[in-house]
Amino acid sequence: MDALALTFSSGWASGINAYLVVLVLGVSDRLGSFTDIPDVLARWDVLAVAGFLYAMEFIADKIPYIDSTWDAISTAIRPTAGAVIGVLLAGDASSLDQAVLGVVGGGTALLSHLVKAGGRLAINSSPEPASNIVASLTEDAAVLGVVWFALEHPEAAAAIAGVLLLLGLVMLFLLGRVIRRGWRRWKKKDPIQQAAQA
Repeated sequence: MDALALTFSSGWASGINAYLVVLVLGVSDRLGSFTDIPDVLARWDVLAVAGFLYAMEFIADKIPYIDSTWDAISTAIRPTAGAVIGVLLAGDASSLDQAVLGVVGGGTALLSHLVKAGGRLAINSSPEPASNIVASLTEDAAVLGVVWFALEHPEAAAAIAGVLLLLGLVMLFLLGRVIRRGWRRWKKKDPIQQAAQA
């Protein structure tokens, strides 16, 4: 398995839903014979925590404005998870290889996280909640599909993740005004900020 390609794919996916990435890799390691997946991801305690956090994200990600608050909290978590997965995928490789894969995983996760968070701000500029649900389910399906595909075809999955990342960055650029409007609305309706003021 090409560790760099898998790291890029899982980094892209971690920026969207890091907990689902851990679940897919961990369950795949438990059920399959993927020697390149670190055994730590298949531990029951890791899978339980990832499953619990994925369940929380599954709900939060579908509620307007709560999703953007969750994204704000996840700004540090998703890139860190992408970097850690990259280092774990490097295994016993040299320190330089581990550093490279950590940077690739974390950097890709940060970029895809910014695409997701910006896209959600744009969606939240619209008053109806159905688009949040559709976006969340689409993101989960993309993460599941890309990571699962990457286990068998890492280079092809990395190419798909690269195209999706590029399209997302172009979308961010084109929707800049709508994203700013969503940002202003989120700041007014931020549930954490409102709770602090109460």
